Amino acid sequence: MNTKYLTKASLIAAIYIVLVILQMLPVPIMNLTFGPVQVRIAEGLALLPLIEAAAVPGVFVGCLISNLLLASYSGFGLVDIIGGSLVTLLAAYLTSKMKSKVTGMIPPVLLNALIVSIWVSYFTRIPYLITVLGIGVGQLISVGVFGNIILSVYKKATNLKEY
Repeated sequence: MNTKYLTKASLIAAIYIVLVILQMLPVPIMNLTFGPVQVRIAEGLALLPLIEAAAVPGVFVGCLISNLLLASYSGFGLVDIIGGSLVTLLAAYLTSKMKSKVTGMIPPVLLNALIVSIWVSYFTRIPYLITVLGIGVGQLISVGVFGNIILSVYKKATNLKEY
């Protein structure tokens, strides 16, 4: 692996972590980063693998560290730390294979909705289908709105010329 790739992946991971922590700051108990309804701003980075290969490990590591640092707020323990992060890794990889923004949104939305909802539903005792809807709609907002903003900013930033 080259230094440029590792640097990009590290920066993407750091941005993910910062976005999750910033979202937790206002009212940690009533946040939307964990639980049956999730609108993680950082999940907008899940669309970045469409145009940046380093985003696959970057988003995974960012999610893993965020879940680890904030495990006490989620209440889902190791299953969320490891399971949620692996779902993000798989979604990022599949997104990197997609051909458009629309198809690129499918893996993070569907995988998080269908898989993460398994343990979130179990621990919160909220019916699985309701949890799928809560997480799925939240992911759609995160990836659809924030993901498109992030893609736009990233494309503009990478087109800047060095002086």
